[in-house]
Amino acid sequence: MSHAPKVVAVTGASSGIGEATARRLAADGHRLLLGARRTDRLETLAKELTAAGGTASFRRLDVTDAGDVRSFVAAARDRYGRLDVIVNNAGVMPLSPLQALKVDEWDRMIDVNVRGVLHGIAAALPVMRAQGGGHVVNVASVGAYEVSPTAAVYCATKFAVRAITEGLRQESAGDIRVTLVSPGVTESELADGISDPVARQVMQAYRAVALPASAVADAIAHAVSQPPQVDVNELVVRPAARAR
Repeated sequence: MSHAPKVVAVTGASSGIGEATARRLAADGHRLLLGARRTDRLETLAKELTAAGGTASFRRLDVTDAGDVRSFVAAARDRYGRLDVIVNNAGVMPLSPLQALKVDEWDRMIDVNVRGVLHGIAAALPVMRAQGGGHVVNVASVGAYEVSPTAAVYCATKFAVRAITEGLRQESAGDIRVTLVSPGVTESELADGISDPVARQVMQAYRAVALPASAVADAIAHAVSQPPQVDVNELVVRPAARAR
């Protein structure tokens, strides 16, 4: 495996999988730019990583704003001279039955989970192609493979991320490495955004068995650490005690 330090931009880095990924990749010696809306958390995390001997900086980021994502990628390139990896991790999960008609929440999921990934790709690809290579890591979900009640729109966004990632892989063979990481239920703050009481109750029971976020971070680190001729395309990571 390749242990050369890389420049990695991580979206949604203020908590959950994004934070765990930042901790793991910093420990592996990579140089990080962390993005999220909660800059107080990003600042604390960057200080912790730096104090531990890592290299990390941060910038406020709204992935629904294409211009903001371009500026985020430009900041990574300007600070470190290049961008080797972007981890498109930012996501939201306000589950609800379709009949609840929570259209604003549907729109938010589409904006963050789908457009956010597209914005990350659009910002990173020109930089990576100009420097001769790079690696796009998109975080989806087991919801990219199956649909369950209250999760129709969320799963639709993750199906979309899976399709986008596969399309990018096919279009980028020999140039840009592309990885889809699909976690099963994972310890995170995603469920905190569920406003529908039925969906919240179902999710509380479902999350009784969950992966630590570090397990998903390890999967991402595995893909990032491969030598240039190896492209890990798809990783599904579930709790061992779960069939779904």
